[in-house]
Amino acid sequence: VQLQASGGGLVQPGGSLRLSCAASGSIFSIYYMGWYRQAPGKQRELVAIIIFGGSTNYADSVKGRFTISRDNAKNTVYLQMNSLKPEDTAVYYCGAALRTTATQKLGLYWGQGTLVTVSA
Repeated sequence: VQLQASGGGLVQPGGSLRLSCAASGSIFSIYYMGWYRQAPGKQRELVAIIIFGGSTNYADSVKGRFTISRDNAKNTVYLQMNSLKPEDTAVYYCGAALRTTATQKLGLYWGQGTLVTVSA
């Protein structure tokens, strides 16, 4: 199983970015996919997750600015980030709780991080 994240970059405060994460491999089913971030000197924190049944959960710090969505057919999740602030600067990681065809046991998988820098 692989999670391929993309879409990070440098953006000015108030700007927008869209992150994508595609899961591939021997996937039996996906329970949720989401985004976490880790700023320098801080612990990794939840940004947003989407249960593949449709419900979502956001960190308070991004509510109203970030929107998570999914394409079930493509096993892909998106994070639209608007009104970005310097404090949103971090490495963003895609995570997924899924079952593989081999074991059908629920496990947590991570993609590589993508850096988001919000700076003037």
